[in-house]
Amino acid sequence: MPDEKRLRIAPQLAQRAREFRRPLTPMEARLWAYLRGHRCGGFKFRRQVVLGRYIADFCCSEVRLVVEVDGLSHNASVERDAVRDEYLALRGYATLRVANTDVRDNLEGVLIHIARVCAERNASQSDAAIPSQADP
Repeated sequence: MPDEKRLRIAPQLAQRAREFRRPLTPMEARLWAYLRGHRCGGFKFRRQVVLGRYIADFCCSEVRLVVEVDGLSHNASVERDAVRDEYLALRGYATLRVANTDVRDNLEGVLIHIARVCAERNASQSDAAIPSQADP
């Protein structure tokens, strides 16, 4: 959304995001090694990104995709995650949740899935930008 105003980030939230960047969980670090530097389908990801009042594990702003690596602790926060996902969806972001076990046991499959979702979102954004022409 080009005309979207940049939100001012609360200094406390920005500081927390910086702190989260240092000690990535082992599974976040494993995934980050393959997401960084346009390595996943050519899409740029950033880590520990402030989006409104939340911090996303990984974010591709180009296609407005958030990737969250969830461990066992997220099983207890399903409702909170749903509220967060809705908040992000209202701002145009899709949330893709991947389990720690999937990153550990099926990293290639996770990366293929992320790249596929990015490509689909990119294609749908491109389709929306092309004005349709009436048939003669």
